[in-house]
Amino acid sequence: MKNYLLGKNGRIDKTAILGISPGGQSLRPKLRIGNNARVRSNTVIYAGTKIGHNLETGHNVVIREKNVIGNNFSIWANSVVDYGCKIGHNVKIHSNCYVAQYTTIEDDAFLAPGVIITNDPHPGCRYSQKCMRGPTIKKGAQIGGNVTILPFVTIGEHSLIGAGSVVTRDIPPYSVAYGNPARVRGRVGDLKCPLKITDRPYKFENDR
Repeated sequence: MKNYLLGKNGRIDKTAILGISPGGQSLRPKLRIGNNARVRSNTVIYAGTKIGHNLETGHNVVIREKNVIGNNFSIWANSVVDYGCKIGHNVKIHSNCYVAQYTTIEDDAFLAPGVIITNDPHPGCRYSQKCMRGPTIKKGAQIGGNVTILPFVTIGEHSLIGAGSVVTRDIPPYSVAYGNPARVRGRVGDLKCPLKITDRPYKFENDR
């Protein structure tokens, strides 16, 4: 018996697996996916997760149980969303990313290739399971390639994190931050397009 509910116009590759139960357990509720899903080969999505309309996965994606994910979610090849996460609408996760348990990603956020999100402040401690929590990535934040984000951190709305950074502390809204550890270096409203296609690549703070 199928352990998932799929909306209209879903296109699921033959080697994708939907509604798998974690650890052999019979987890309820079933996996729920909205309309117009496109799930590519070797994607595995567990039971107990709810995903909105217009899901699109690349190849070899894993989405674990107990996640709540909004509409227009895109996640590309070899990326993993672990269990217990909250992901908003219009979120894009590129290839080779790892989203740790109990992470929150708000609407319109973007993760470039190779982003690693962590959730354990003291790995190996016998109490680590009790205080495990991922970061919060606020609405519209843009995370550059190969960024590592530590537990408990909040990345503010519409912030931009430069490639290769390690984010160890909160980043204010509308900030440009980069480095190891990442530090605020400017405001997104001050950035210019190097090709001069536009004068304003990102929103100004007063554009809310």
